[in-house]
Amino acid sequence: MNIRVFGKDFDAEVVLESKKKGLSAEEKRTRMMEIFFETKDVFQLKDMEKIAPREKGITAMSVKEVLQSLVDDGMVDSERIGTSNYFWAFPSKALHARKRKLETLSTQFSEGNQKKENLQQSIKKAKIGRQDTEERASLSKELASLQQKKEELKAELEKYKECDPEVIEEIPRDLLLP
Repeated sequence: MNIRVFGKDFDAEVVLESKKKGLSAEEKRTRMMEIFFETKDVFQLKDMEKIAPREKGITAMSVKEVLQSLVDDGMVDSERIGTSNYFWAFPSKALHARKRKLETLSTQFSEGNQKKENLQQSIKKAKIGRQDTEERASLSKELASLQQKKEELKAELEKYKECDPEVIEEIPRDLLLP
């Protein structure tokens, strides 16, 4: 699609692409990690505030915030030496971190599979002898009726509890005598 402005034709897609969009926080983090991995060097904050806008398009105002989030997540190491803070991250550390994460996830996965297998075996064992037969259905009905009768008897017993001699004995005598 073409746009005509002041007698000149412009491609609309090119015009829209030329307008800069701000970077998301995750894009900034990724680009800052690229700086560390590409240079394999140690930086101070003031160095990063100069390099990041020039090479990766991260605004200088957000460099400190992005760098701190990377340090907090353990992706970038920092050390205070004297009055200066130094920041670094090497590709090998990221690789080792990913390997450790992969190992823990693999372990969790195998434990989950083992648990699933055990539960399936338990289900199979529980199903043995539980086929729906007439005898089982009649026993189940009998059990339900006996449980209902037990509840009815408990309720009736509760009604007569006030007259129970053992309960009366427990009441202190001074409460009974006027």
